[in-house]
Amino acid sequence: MSETTHDGAVAATAPVSPDEGLTASELAARYGLTVSGARPSLGAYVRQLWGRRHFIVAFSQAKLTAQYSQAKLGQLWQVATPLLNAAVYFFIFGLLLGANRGIPSDVYVPFLVTGVFVFTFTQSSVLAGVRAISGNLGLVRALHFPRASLPISFALQQLQQLLFSMIVLVVIMLAFGNLPGLSWLLVVPALTLQFVFNTGLALVFARMGSKTPDLAQLMPFVLRTWMYASGVMFSIPAMLRDKDVPGWLADVLQWNPAAVYMDLVRFALIDDYGTSYLPPHVWAFAVGWALLAGAAGFVYFWKSEERYGRG
Repeated sequence: MSETTHDGAVAATAPVSPDEGLTASELAARYGLTVSGARPSLGAYVRQLWGRRHFIVAFSQAKLTAQYSQAKLGQLWQVATPLLNAAVYFFIFGLLLGANRGIPSDVYVPFLVTGVFVFTFTQSSVLAGVRAISGNLGLVRALHFPRASLPISFALQQLQQLLFSMIVLVVIMLAFGNLPGLSWLLVVPALTLQFVFNTGLALVFARMGSKTPDLAQLMPFVLRTWMYASGVMFSIPAMLRDKDVPGWLADVLQWNPAAVYMDLVRFALIDDYGTSYLPPHVWAFAVGWALLAGAAGFVYFWKSEERYGRG
């Protein structure tokens, strides 16, 4: 373009840009630009996670291998640690405090070991979830990937660790006369539901722990209290039988998710652990807890996706 000056000379002028006067948001809309690191839609986020499924599995396996790499016994500590805990609980609660009331003596050891193994699965998933973001800030800040991959990987790592422990648990069951039967197949849906529940909790505490690192110091106390209230060392119905306990409190103790998943695995593996030890509608509660924690935890974590690793 050109224009004539007052003395007759011709001067060139810059062409008018078609984008002149547009705001930043209008420019972004015109050229399909998006904010760097913006949270995707929930559906897109799920698809991104599915695309990273191989990374999630590989990351969990690498963490599992590295966990005891500095110990001389290596991966044996995956089984030795919960077994040692069970031995301590048996001495304190079984022999000294008589917490085995209502449970036959030949059933108490399988009962206790199963409870320790199953509760440790949830406990370790929560503790790993608390540190999933705050303990991997270098990875979070350096690479672009759906951040939910980390707590899901840690929950998967704990599932793999539990499966190693199940080998020892089967040996204990056989040693105490509990032979394999069709009921043992119930362990699969029970642990699957517990894994979904644990993953939901890991996602919740991963978001909370990303902003409050001190939560990692508090959670062991919270989880220890939960363990004592969940019937790991004793049968809740047997303990409540002779107590004047309000009905709502008895329901809370029996239907809390940790107790529900322990009861289902005990029912599946232990011959003498019958339906009298189970609360009514136990499978419905197991499914409900898994769906509630899994869905709510995933959405809660996704809501803060763009803020992880910042600040």
